[in-house]
Amino acid sequence: MLLAHKIRLTPTKTQRTFFAQCVGGSRFAYNWALSEWQQQYAAGEQPHDVPLRQLLNGIKGEQFPWMRAVPKTIPQQAIKNLGTAFHRFFTKLGAYPKRKKKHQHDSARLDNGPVKKGADAVQVKGKKIRIPKLGWVRMTEPVRFAGQMKSCTLSRTADDWFVSLMIDTAPPVPTKKAKGAVVGGDLGVKAMATLSTGETIEGPKAHKAKLARLKRLDRVMARRKKGSANRRKAAQQRAKCHQQVANIRADFIHKLTTDLSRTYETIGIEDLHVKGLVQNHHLARAISDMGFHEFRRQLTYKVAREGGTLVVAPRFYPSSKTCAACQYKLAELPLAVREWTCPSCEVSHDRDHNAALNLKCLAGSSPVSACGDLSAGHRPLVMVKLASVKQEANASIPRGIEG
Repeated sequence: MLLAHKIRLTPTKTQRTFFAQCVGGSRFAYNWALSEWQQQYAAGEQPHDVPLRQLLNGIKGEQFPWMRAVPKTIPQQAIKNLGTAFHRFFTKLGAYPKRKKKHQHDSARLDNGPVKKGADAVQVKGKKIRIPKLGWVRMTEPVRFAGQMKSCTLSRTADDWFVSLMIDTAPPVPTKKAKGAVVGGDLGVKAMATLSTGETIEGPKAHKAKLARLKRLDRVMARRKKGSANRRKAAQQRAKCHQQVANIRADFIHKLTTDLSRTYETIGIEDLHVKGLVQNHHLARAISDMGFHEFRRQLTYKVAREGGTLVVAPRFYPSSKTCAACQYKLAELPLAVREWTCPSCEVSHDRDHNAALNLKCLAGSSPVSACGDLSAGHRPLVMVKLASVKQEANASIPRGIEG
């Protein structure tokens, strides 16, 4: 089982310079390979990352001698990333690869070599990590997992350096849960989640809390001359504020998804079309501030890791306008209506709690969580019971590369 542990580094000034050289070498190799790929494709050839890596190895001694200052696996892994990006593009899983720009998603990956004694290029000892051609660098915490280290990825966010360690470790022991524990959760803007148990979980709304400061920093940066040192300082302060917002949101979502996956065997949620929801300019900022997509991504792999089941209702499943008591379905239920009374059984409903109850009923009647078929009238479900995937704050990317 592969797990990634992302740790903040505390490098010296010399080590920061080396890290900048690493991400610069990775960016250069990626852009160079992209240009070569496009030229070969225009000439009618069939480019591939393997011959491009061989070509770079043959010419870097004469044309790019400065590249020898960084570990040799960094430019090689960058070209591998380009091959993965083109594969995703041709299989219609991603966009066409673009050139990488400085100070935008700076990262560099180091491969750890073959699995045998004494072959580890990257080593960890307590709160220190050994980087090839640099030496030992201090980390803010030790690695949480024991196992074979496969690779590490250096990344920079708002002038802070991080290392993400990919470790091949044994699967964790699932947490013991009450047998048959089922819960439904309805995500919303006013409250992050409303559970079928009646519990309402408020979100931190980190962006809303920092919005005034972000606007002020935007104005300060706009007044600075482009290319000046003061503009770079202002941009760094602005990036720091955005990083705080992202950290608050990620911390809350991690704690919430971990608690749900360890408490319940089966969890029912909706298949929200987040990209479509943010088209509403009245709610786009509030929806983005909640992090619905990240909530589902984390819940998916955590439920699978804990041995549970995540049931995702169809996108157009009428969870809000269906009475949880008698299954009467309203023709229309505007978003502004937060409470309604069923005209059939005259039961009063809170919109979000009623939706959570319907999701719980749907999850409990699924073929994975209970014996028998789906109850009548329900559309096919999307059952998520996947093999464990790596645990990280950022979105999963092939080959373990993080932005």
